[in-house]
Amino acid sequence: MDIKLQKSVIRNPQSIIRISGSKSETNRMMLLQALYPTIFIENASDSDDSVVLKQAIAIFDAPNSHHQTPILNVHHAGTAMRFLTAYFAIQENRTVVLTGSERMKERPIKILVEALRQLGADIAYLENEGFPPLKIIGKKITTSKVTLNANMSSQYISALLLIAPKLENGLKLTLEGEITSLPYVKMTLELLNKIGVKTNFEGNKIIVSHKSQVINHKFIVEGDWSSASYWYSIVALSEIGTQISLSSYKKNSLQGDSALVSIYKDFGLESIFNEDNSITISKTMNCHSNDSEQAKQLSIVNYQLNNCPDIAQTIAVTCFGLGIGCYLTGLHTLKIKETNRLEALKIELTKLGASISVTNDSFTLESSSKINANIKIATYNDHRMAMAFAPLAIKVPLVIETAEVVSKSYPDFWADLKSIGFEMEQID
Repeated sequence: MDIKLQKSVIRNPQSIIRISGSKSETNRMMLLQALYPTIFIENASDSDDSVVLKQAIAIFDAPNSHHQTPILNVHHAGTAMRFLTAYFAIQENRTVVLTGSERMKERPIKILVEALRQLGADIAYLENEGFPPLKIIGKKITTSKVTLNANMSSQYISALLLIAPKLENGLKLTLEGEITSLPYVKMTLELLNKIGVKTNFEGNKIIVSHKSQVINHKFIVEGDWSSASYWYSIVALSEIGTQISLSSYKKNSLQGDSALVSIYKDFGLESIFNEDNSITISKTMNCHSNDSEQAKQLSIVNYQLNNCPDIAQTIAVTCFGLGIGCYLTGLHTLKIKETNRLEALKIELTKLGASISVTNDSFTLESSSKINANIKIATYNDHRMAMAFAPLAIKVPLVIETAEVVSKSYPDFWADLKSIGFEMEQID
C-alpha cells in the first residue's frame, strides 16, 4: 500500500495525540514478565515488534510446544530476535528454532551468541555463521563471567542483563569498547532495579545479582519517544504558533530519544511537561529565515547521536525541510537496522533534491532551499523511513511507498496524521 500525501496544513493546532507505550520499555518488561510472571504491565506498546515478542513467548509456553521443537519467526523484529535468543538459552531442556525475515537473516547476532556461549549456552547457526536462524537448546547456566564487545548494539548488552537475575550466580559483565546507545543499557538496569534486582555499573563492568522471585509489581510504560520524534518534526516544519500535545511522557525519561527536547530547541520548539503526564510541543520561533522578528539564522547543526541513533532519520529530514545543513555522527549501528539507514537516507533525500554524503558512522546534509515535489519515497521495509519522511508533506506533496510498514512501531500513525488535517489517499 502506497500513500500519497498532499501538501498539508495542520487544521487542529491544539491537537492531543495519544502515543502508545515505549516499544523499548515494553519489550524489556515483557521479557522480565516471562521470567517473573507476577509482573503486570500497563500501557504496553501495540507495535508489531512487541506483539511478535509476546506471541513468541506464548507459543513457546504452550503445552504442546514441550513435545516438539517450535519454529518461531520474529519477522523484522530485531529486538525480539536478540532478547529471545538470550531468553531461550536459559529455558532448561527445551529446544527452539528462532528465525526471521530475509533481512533479519542478514543482521548480525554473533556477538550475542558468542557471549552466551561463554556462559555455557548451546546455540547453533542453521544457515550462515554469525546470523539467524538459530537452534537454541536451553540449559542451566552457572557461569557468571562474560566479556562483550559493546560498540555494535546495546541490545546485545540488554539481552544478557535481562536474563542475568535468573542465572544461578548472577552475571558479571565486562564491556569492551565504547558503549553504543548507553541510555538503553541504563534503562534496562533501571527496570531491573524497579522489580527488586540489585545491579552495579562502574566503569566498564556491570554486576547483576541473582533473584529467584520478585514481589507483585505493576509497571506503567511511558509513551514512546521515538514515535514522538515525528510530531516534533511536524511542528518544526509548521508555522509559528503550531502546538501539539502528546501523552504520556516523563520529564526524567529512561529513553535516550528524549534528547529530542533539547535538540529541537534549535529548531524553535518549546516542550512543556504537564501535570497530566502529557507534553505540549509549541513552535515559538523560526530558525530558517530572517523575515520575522521571531527568527534566528541557523545554517548548520551538529549532533552526536551515539545515544539515540533512532532519531537520526527524523532530524535529517527536518533539517532538509527547513533548509538547514546538518552533520550527524555516532551512527555506525544504522547500517545493521531494518535497512542500511544511512544509505537509504542518502538515496531518498537525494531524490528530493538534497546534497548528501555519508561515512560508516556519519551523515552530512548541505543546506538547500528547494524540495522536489511528488517524489516517491521508498521505505525499504523500514518503519522509520516512512514516518521520518511523512512530515515533509507540510512543505510539498509526496508519496510514501509500502506505508503499512509503520505498524512495526506505530500502527496508528497515518490515522493520527489525518486527525490533525493531513490530506492523504491510498494508492493500490
